[in-house]
Amino acid sequence: MALSGLEIFKKLPKTNCKECNFPTCLAFAMQVAAGKVEIGQCPHVSEEIKAELSESAAPPIRGVTIGAGDGALKIGEETVLFRHDRRFEHQPGFALLMTDEMGEDEVNKKIAQFNSTRFERVGVIMKAELIAIKSISGDLAKFESLINKVKGQTRGWLVLMSDSVEVLKGAVAVCKEQKPLLYAATMANAEQMAQLAKENGCPLAVAANGLDELAALTAKLTGAGVKDLVIDSGARTMKKCLEDHIIMRRLALKKTFRPLGFPTITFPCEMTEDTMEEAMIASMLVAKYAGIIVLSDLDPARLYPLLTLRMNIYTDPQRPMMMEEKIYEINSPDQNSPVLITTNFSLTYFIVSGEIEASKTPTWLCVMNTEGLSVLTAWSAGKFVADAIAPFIKKCGIAEKVNHRNLVIPGYVAQISGELEDELGGDWKVTVGVREASDLPVFLQKFKKG
Repeated sequence: MALSGLEIFKKLPKTNCKECNFPTCLAFAMQVAAGKVEIGQCPHVSEEIKAELSESAAPPIRGVTIGAGDGALKIGEETVLFRHDRRFEHQPGFALLMTDEMGEDEVNKKIAQFNSTRFERVGVIMKAELIAIKSISGDLAKFESLINKVKGQTRGWLVLMSDSVEVLKGAVAVCKEQKPLLYAATMANAEQMAQLAKENGCPLAVAANGLDELAALTAKLTGAGVKDLVIDSGARTMKKCLEDHIIMRRLALKKTFRPLGFPTITFPCEMTEDTMEEAMIASMLVAKYAGIIVLSDLDPARLYPLLTLRMNIYTDPQRPMMMEEKIYEINSPDQNSPVLITTNFSLTYFIVSGEIEASKTPTWLCVMNTEGLSVLTAWSAGKFVADAIAPFIKKCGIAEKVNHRNLVIPGYVAQISGELEDELGGDWKVTVGVREASDLPVFLQKFKKG
């Protein structure tokens, strides 16, 4: 069970040296207990205590990385049942299922689908991250050929699936540098799979028939030194899968039951032959509480809602998505083009910029850092007001890009226009723009005509 701040404090040297960047050892201990800093940040704690506290302070659900290098997929490390309690840490990965019994045309189609099905939303690229390659034939040569084809033609991380340890052993040899997830250790092959995972430094999936068997298996594997586990309770109906995930999450978080404190892998593709029902099950698992979701295909009409749902749920509600503070050039503006200003809340930026693009009016859009707040929220917080906007306009360099001094502000903050003109000084003029972004095309056309 996790230690309290006072229990951690008792194990610290109590020197109050401030080398950890906290004023006292007690303040540092409280931050460690809250999971905000690592115990290793204390330069004077012994290795023995460090190991003890690191284990105690570890998230109740272990973090597991699939893949290697930049862009590797990390799942797990969750600490709450509900996002509003704090936040969810790592979004689940979507995987496309492929088998070694598929024909060449079908394989090529799925590879093309994996590579092409991606979307941009509020500046973020949304896509599937994994390809689950399953050996049905038991033929190592066919399995290796498919793995090499996928590895050579995609940038997806791999899940290697086979009932045969020998087939997996041969398969991992051709892609072990990518640290694929090996599926799966069972009661029958746990020792062999543990050895294979350790030899290749790969994460290991654990498949069982029910939660009791699953807990026994993970305890056996962790005792053998295999820590990076992804678990599958064996549920293949929507009801049972939901039930198992809620039980596992609650036991891990509320009871600190380590044998079930691992991210999960799920198979909506094996729960139904109806692709729309498969998407519905996948949406449930995004919310409750899958680590990897394996799909039969990546049809854009079904995948886009799932990706959007995932983004919405796994965006930190206490940390708004923000754009970089700078001048954005839309529709190739010149020195005569209008100058607009808005906040750096990403949704505000993409709505405003989208309407400007649709208007086909060359425009300079100055995006000011308001810590990710929307226009009205930033204004009420004193971050999008005259004495903050004026210094930004003077320093951002827009005056050198245009031959006029006319700044258009959002209509919702019309009340600051006079004060802003005073703050800007010189020959600057402030024009009150529209309240709703949807009115921008008409406004800009009229504005351009004078």
